[in-house]
Amino acid sequence: MRSLSRIAAILLKEFNQLRRDRMTFGMVIMIPLIQLILFGYAINTNVRDIPVAVVDLSQTGISRVLTQMVEATRVVKVTEHHSSVEAAEAAIKSARVRAAFIIPNDVAQRIARSPATGLGTPASTDEETSRPVAQWIVDGSDTMIASSIKALRSMPLSELFREAPNRSTPTFEVALFFNPEQRTAINIVPGLVGIILTMTMIMFTSAAIVRERERGNMEMLINTPVKPLELMIGKIIPYIFIGLIQTVIILGLGHLLFNVPFGDKTVDLFAGTLLFIGASLSLGLVLSTIAQTQLQATQMTVFVLMPSILLSGFMFPYEGMPVIAQYIAEVLPATHFMRMIRGFVLRDAGLLDLHRDVLWMAGFFVIGMIVAALRFKKRLD
Repeated sequence: MRSLSRIAAILLKEFNQLRRDRMTFGMVIMIPLIQLILFGYAINTNVRDIPVAVVDLSQTGISRVLTQMVEATRVVKVTEHHSSVEAAEAAIKSARVRAAFIIPNDVAQRIARSPATGLGTPASTDEETSRPVAQWIVDGSDTMIASSIKALRSMPLSELFREAPNRSTPTFEVALFFNPEQRTAINIVPGLVGIILTMTMIMFTSAAIVRERERGNMEMLINTPVKPLELMIGKIIPYIFIGLIQTVIILGLGHLLFNVPFGDKTVDLFAGTLLFIGASLSLGLVLSTIAQTQLQATQMTVFVLMPSILLSGFMFPYEGMPVIAQYIAEVLPATHFMRMIRGFVLRDAGLLDLHRDVLWMAGFFVIGMIVAALRFKKRLD
């Protein structure tokens, strides 16, 4: 009986402690709720509305109907129009679009030569009747995106024919850039850099200020002439080197074990990684100024990590998410870095090609450091 009473006393104490710790109680409710919403609502493996560019070299009524039919599948969404193939390839390289739909200037003749139309002449050669109607140029660095567009390869064009065509070749030719073999490692390894850096950088710095408080060092820091911003900068510099070491390990082993290409943009890769490390560390510092204990800092880190991993495009295509989930993803540094590192490593893109993500990352770092310094100064008062 005495043992049961002691256990009951400890049990009552733990319940009272949980009731007072609003952060922990909130995480108990919010973590499963966020997970449920992310997996049930935001995560969608059936990719829809993939942003694509159209290069209409025909500029005829048939070519416009063909574009509308492709867009009616809801697999793709035309967001840009270009007059040349080179401009469309540049849009793919900069990650503004994921594919380009190239309609040749003789699209009407290609359709007319199909045996199913009854318009092909006996003199037509096999080469003439086997030419695809149009061509897709696809960013193959994302295997899910590539597979979704490849599914349009044999798309029927019955609305353009008197009867359903019986073509001897696929309707569209599909050319996969950057990863023609559709190897998963090509897509996973660069993205893994972003995920591991997100986990380690935020986790290391989220407890930085809290740790000083729990160890009793806060009074010493208050009495020193160190300014809040100087303290924040001094806190993150060691972790910048750790992040760079992790990047070298992941990409180096990825190249040796899985033959993942590096590309020629080593300087751009180095600069973009520094920006992401800085943005992640500044986010961790902001969390550290909010948390009261290291446990709370860890809980908030998990709260940030889950959306960063699931919404960044690492596991599931960004284009398959609802608009609200995409807005949330755009706030997270991991989403922008995922585009950047895959562009540097796989598409040979540079900082100028990805300037929107670069500017956003730099702005996030500066604002995060300022907010962390102001919050720390406010606590000193």
